[in-house]
Amino acid sequence: MGQRFLLINYEPKLIMALGETFGGNDEIYKWLLKNGYAELAAFSSAVRGSTDADDWLLKNGYPEWAALDYAIDKDEKARAWLLKFGYEVEVRFADCCNKKSDAKEWLINNDMKLLVYLADKINLFRDSMTYDYHRKPF
Repeated sequence: MGQRFLLINYEPKLIMALGETFGGNDEIYKWLLKNGYAELAAFSSAVRGSTDADDWLLKNGYPEWAALDYAIDKDEKARAWLLKFGYEVEVRFADCCNKKSDAKEWLINNDMKLLVYLADKINLFRDSMTYDYHRKPF
């Protein structure tokens, strides 16, 4: 199966908007939700710890977004699922979210600096959290 590019199918301004939701920008979050990008809003919620958002993604035809969320949380089954279905870029992105320098370098070298920006936004959010979450396995 050929590579798929889930994240880079969106206009750069949408990826930047998604990044802003991790900084708590509720206006952008609501805009995504109301303007045809519910999957991006749900992904943002999922990364921020909402299992309801993961459930929504799975029930509404976005399993790749749920898998990406789980891969960001270091779930190896989700990572393997993404690779199986050709989401190499998303696996590299998840690895970048987990501060793997080779993944960050790969994204930069493949002209995907915007994904590094998004990973940095997610990391800023995650580094500021002190919660304990229990997630269902993917």
